[in-house]
Amino acid sequence: MKKIVRAAAAVITAALLLTGCAPSGDSGTNLGKGTQGEAQPGTASSAGTIEGSGSDGENTPGKTEVTIGFSSDPDTWDPCEGFGYSGSPLFSTLVKVNGENQLENDLATGYSMSEDGLTWTFQLRDGVTFSNGEKLDAEDVAFTFNTTKEKATYVDLTMMESCTALDGSTVEFKMTRPCVTFIYTVAGAGIVPKDSYTDKFGMEPIGSGPYRLTQWDKGQQFILEANESYYGEQPAIKKAVFLVQEEDARFVAAKAGEVDIALTSATLAGTEIDGMRVVSVDSVDNRGITFPVLPEEGKTTEDGYKIGNNVTSDLAVRKAMSYGIDRDRIISEALNGFAHPAYSECDGLPWWNEEDVIETDVNYAVQLLEEAGWKDSDGDGVREKDGLKAAFNLMYFAGDSMRQAVAMSVANQARENLGIAVTVEGVSANDTVARMFSEPMIMGWGSDSPMTSYMLFHSSNAGKIDFYNPEFFTSGTVDGYLDRAMNSKSMEESLEWWKKAQWDGTTGTSMRGEAPWAFYVNMSHLYYVKDGLDIGRQRIHAHGAAWPLVANLAEWTWTE
Repeated sequence: MKKIVRAAAAVITAALLLTGCAPSGDSGTNLGKGTQGEAQPGTASSAGTIEGSGSDGENTPGKTEVTIGFSSDPDTWDPCEGFGYSGSPLFSTLVKVNGENQLENDLATGYSMSEDGLTWTFQLRDGVTFSNGEKLDAEDVAFTFNTTKEKATYVDLTMMESCTALDGSTVEFKMTRPCVTFIYTVAGAGIVPKDSYTDKFGMEPIGSGPYRLTQWDKGQQFILEANESYYGEQPAIKKAVFLVQEEDARFVAAKAGEVDIALTSATLAGTEIDGMRVVSVDSVDNRGITFPVLPEEGKTTEDGYKIGNNVTSDLAVRKAMSYGIDRDRIISEALNGFAHPAYSECDGLPWWNEEDVIETDVNYAVQLLEEAGWKDSDGDGVREKDGLKAAFNLMYFAGDSMRQAVAMSVANQARENLGIAVTVEGVSANDTVARMFSEPMIMGWGSDSPMTSYMLFHSSNAGKIDFYNPEFFTSGTVDGYLDRAMNSKSMEESLEWWKKAQWDGTTGTSMRGEAPWAFYVNMSHLYYVKDGLDIGRQRIHAHGAAWPLVANLAEWTWTE
């Protein structure tokens, strides 16, 4: 009989920086003022255990390899250009997030933050070498962060002024402003060797993690093998072969016994495969709709893209699309039950405001529309106001069957429940960028870091092409809360302000407030796993089901 098991998402305080909405797709701490010593763990309970995982049993003798049906290989293996921000077994970081979703030391033996929050100092462990035999020291760490800041890719270091090696084992960061989430930015940055870093590094990576890249056939497969010079415990899995396959091919390979684990989806996970079980890992990988909040007034972005939508700029429409859509129906219709209702970008995390939860209330949604003047005057089933139909296009990334299914369920409910006509359209990534400032779209974010809230809703990010705030949402009140959160000296101090940014009883980013987003579902990340393969304790996953899965590859074992 098919076995479905879940890595339960517990309330946590730690994880990597951020992962984003784009077509595929991955900070806060207990530090008080001037805290010294080892990296501090999170305060919340750990994630649940996967059946057959995290066991104390011994490895099965002779089984040291694993074959993985994977979704893609990277364009570059360079951490300075963003690789590994959601976890990588190739590179070490100063601190890392463990399987209990707590922060612990990796290359660092300890760190401190100055009282004003503008200086961070890290002490490094001795005796670490890269996979090519070169010694890793503070110069490599400083080079990594300064190079990453210069390249300005996925790892946000805009708050970092400089990183300096004070001596061979001490690194000092100078900040332009206090940033409570910086420690988790650090956790997402793999360290590279200064002396071996060239313009070809992204093709020929050298790290100090538990594995090294030994073969890469672009678009087909790549192979990781254990790094014998790794400073930590040697992994039980000595060789991991990653087959780059489309979803259907991964499923066929799993049925044929050609892979030991394969990424799968809600549309396929209901099918039993002999000798394999389906593992479901909870995530903060949400799907919802971004609504342009400005009216169309002939304005364009600096790149010439149209701004504004006269339907979704009406708060009543945005709130009706929040209250009038049944999330459980979406999960049943579109995702075969493999998801949970979503109410914000950070459900269940310590900075989440529990008042974000709303109940499906079609009557209330209709009332909002009626009071705002949206009525079906001509009897065609679609409301209108001042001659404008309550109708809009809803974009999703073409080829993403999950987003399409969510979009279709939402569109059907919007017409049936609310009299709003939604036309679902698959759009290329390039076309999305051109249209997302004036048309709603199915968006996906997923990060267990409060930095995501800042990036999604602070006015300084409005209207950029990075997908964070295409709605052009701005609020002086929300900005104030987010700035106070970011300038806090500890996560505990910041929690109040993150929560108020979502809902302070009057306004906020939540669906009770200004509703620039309608959040609908948090996806379950699903995998066919061969019986006897223990994939360890999976921390709560960010956006994207691939690299978060293998971030703890060094903990995997065969138990039978």
